[in-house]
Amino acid sequence: MSRLAALALITAACASDMPRSTAPPGPGNGILFVGNSLTYTQDLPGLVEGLASAVGRPLQTAMIALPGYSLEDHWNQGDALRSIDRGGWSVVVLQQGPSSLEESRVLLRRDTARFDQRVRAVGARTALFSVWPESSRPAAFPAVAESYALAAADVGGIYFPVTQAWLNAWERDPSLPLYSADGFHPGPHGSYLAAVVIVGVLTGAPPQSMPARVLRPDGTMLSLPADAAIVLQAAAVAGAAH
Repeated sequence: MSRLAALALITAACASDMPRSTAPPGPGNGILFVGNSLTYTQDLPGLVEGLASAVGRPLQTAMIALPGYSLEDHWNQGDALRSIDRGGWSVVVLQQGPSSLEESRVLLRRDTARFDQRVRAVGARTALFSVWPESSRPAAFPAVAESYALAAADVGGIYFPVTQAWLNAWERDPSLPLYSADGFHPGPHGSYLAAVVIVGVLTGAPPQSMPARVLRPDGTMLSLPADAAIVLQAAAVAGAAH
């Protein structure tokens, strides 16, 4: 079984919406996600692992994610740092809220730099998962992308351009339900698109090779209509080229 202990006891019924806070050791070449509900809703790490497996380029993932947490909160709470310090990771993916406001951007960049020192100490790389603003603030998309891109550039890290991929998807089909009903958390389409972007960047696999049905390691399935998946895959390609 490829999932780490952090995810092993989650039942299929609640796997996509449950916060996780433990300090798992890395499996040797794992991907650790550190974030909040934008990461654990729909179990984004599970989708990443499932898609990577489907294209024959397996990744092992784990997650430390709690509701509303910023990187500063994770720094102070300590589980993420303990997990990083144990080693066994190739990439540590950082995520907090949209961080479009100047004060939030300053904190994102500061805390990314702090985490990066610990990540580098165990031979891993830092990555930034660029998220999205609330649906009520569509004008904030460029500022969100800029904040995360700056944080990644500060540390020579990996940048996952999910923010731009969401915009690209809507340019192709404005009806795509990337948000869930609350207008902030991702729905299945939104998390699928994020996972396609992340797997493409980490493995080099073309988004068009990724299936519309994704089996998570816990046995749950995310299944999208084939035509919607094609649009989202194209949006991921355009996002990566942006």
